Formats: sequence, C-alpha cells, structure tokens
Amino acid sequence: MDLQAFAVQLRHMNGEINRLAHAFAAGQGLHSTDIQALAAILDSDTPLTPGRLREHLGLTSGAVTACLDRLERAGHIRRSRESQDRRVVHLHYEPSARSAARRHFLPLAEATERARARFSAEELALVLRFLSELNSELGELRPPPR
Repeated sequence: MDLQAFAVQLRHMNGEINRLAHAFAAGQGLHSTDIQALAAILDSDTPLTPGRLREHLGLTSGAVTACLDRLERAGHIRRSRESQDRRVVHLHYEPSARSAARRHFLPLAEATERARARFSAEELALVLRFLSELNSELGELRPPPR
C-alpha cells in the first residue's frame, strides 16, 4: 500500500469522527475546539493545567479560558486548586458528564468493536502499534513559522 492510500483512509476516518464530535458539540452547546479540549482533559494521565491545555491545543490564553468557561458551565469539567501552590489550577472531567458522552458516542464504540472483531489479536496489536507510532510522530510536528 502506498502513502496516498493511507492518507485517504486516515482523512476519511478523521472526517467521520469529526462529524460525530461536531454533532456532540452542537447538542451540548459547545464549540468543536471545546470537544478537543475535553478529549485532552479526559485522555491525560494526570490533571491538565490551563497552560498545558493551551500548549496542546495551540490556542491563546484567552481562548482557552473561554473554552474552559463553556465546558464548566455545561457541566463537563471542574477546575480545582489542589496543590500547595494555590495559583495552579487543575482541570478534571466531571464524572456526571460521562453519561451524555457515552450515549452520544456509543455508535462509534459499537462500530469500532464490529471492525475489531474482523481482525485477529496479532493484527490488532499491529494496528494499535501503527496508530501509536503515527500519533507519536504527529505529536512531534509543529506548524511552520508564519
């Protein structure tokens, strides 16, 4: 398979996932960037700070603050000051918000499981390794200077 075949399939998958994410955002009164922020907060191994989220999303401090305000108002996150340094704010995904996300994204989970069922454990391990390596490479990319 050539690079173009991979690019086409990755763009198609990205488009389909974005379609579902945009529908969730609209249903929750959020912006698509808010969903990216929510995913980053959910997927982080440790609580994110607004600064780390800003770096991850490539947004200004003001844009991140507005995003977090919307997410907090909608009940998806909470901010806390849990460290010795009271200036440090940590972001937490609200467990009560998970049910709305689970309901909306259940068809995605079911489609993923149907596709997974068509592969052996060895094939899935290879696919997962490829996706992990690709995400690692993509995480290192930075936009060209303006």
